[in-house]
Amino acid sequence: MPIRVLGVDPGLTRCGLGVVDVEGNRRATLVAVGVAGTVAGTALDARLLAISEAIELWLDTHTPDVLAVERVFSQLNVSTVMGTAQASGVVIAAAARRGIPVALHTPTEVKAAVTGSGSANKEAVGRMVTKILRLDEMPRPADAADALALAITHAWRRGALGPGQASTAGSASSGGGPVQGGLTAAQRLWAEAEAKAKRARR
Repeated sequence: MPIRVLGVDPGLTRCGLGVVDVEGNRRATLVAVGVAGTVAGTALDARLLAISEAIELWLDTHTPDVLAVERVFSQLNVSTVMGTAQASGVVIAAAARRGIPVALHTPTEVKAAVTGSGSANKEAVGRMVTKILRLDEMPRPADAADALALAITHAWRRGALGPGQASTAGSASSGGGPVQGGLTAAQRLWAEAEAKAKRARR
């Protein structure tokens, strides 16, 4: 049975939202994609309210099984970190009210999962998302493509590592590379990136 994931690339100006359905063989299908947010200079309470209303609507409309949210990184400037964290909190709280689980993924993990390289740029991520989802055009802006990449990453991780989700050698990998030992090349890189991130947080 497919898993439905809502990916969220949090931000006050642009909060990327992307919903995908992913089957057990990792075939991913676009359900919806978009961006919520406000213009710079808007009062903080109004900005957070706009994001809250948008995520509530997306959760009610698309009823995802799980949310995948980008983990906030401290190397960004303080104002950016604060805004991203505030937007993330609104999104996570909305999911919690509905009993929907939330997973956090680092940018490096996401890049490795969809492109095979943890140092890929946004353009490369967008191109691979377009290929994986079999789209005619790359999702724009980049925040929307990043949200879809988050959703794909979480679903692929669940498919690779979750109970009862064994991979089938030789099956289509939706752009992730040949399957070896139950993982695509991209998923192996993702696992390595996740392990590296965990070690860095210790």
